[in-house]
Amino acid sequence: MSSEEKQAYLLLKSVIFHYHGLDEDEQRILDETAEELGAHKELEWANEFIAEDYHSAFDRAREYLNKIFIKFDKTKRLSYLDMVWKANNQKGYITEMEATAMLKLAKDWEIENELISMVRG
Repeated sequence: MSSEEKQAYLLLKSVIFHYHGLDEDEQRILDETAEELGAHKELEWANEFIAEDYHSAFDRAREYLNKIFIKFDKTKRLSYLDMVWKANNQKGYITEMEATAMLKLAKDWEIENELISMVRG
């Protein structure tokens, strides 16, 4: 995974977790992901991106992520949302707000039906 992909993936994961307010479990998951990917600098960048304006973070991230992820084929776009979905499950739940945020991104990335099928499966 390139540095740009790590940055985008950590922003994706982080902005979904921040959508309702980041808790300790979510922070632990983000830290573990950064450790696994060797991406502490990229996680720091994502945190700064969100902190710049917390209230507009999702919309700004959505615009940024759309530019990155639309370059990938559908399978790869879906795999990133799948990883975030599974990370949410790792903490034991997915809020309606998080699911809605992921659906918005899936619609932008033209994989809404695929995400819904994956989640139901």
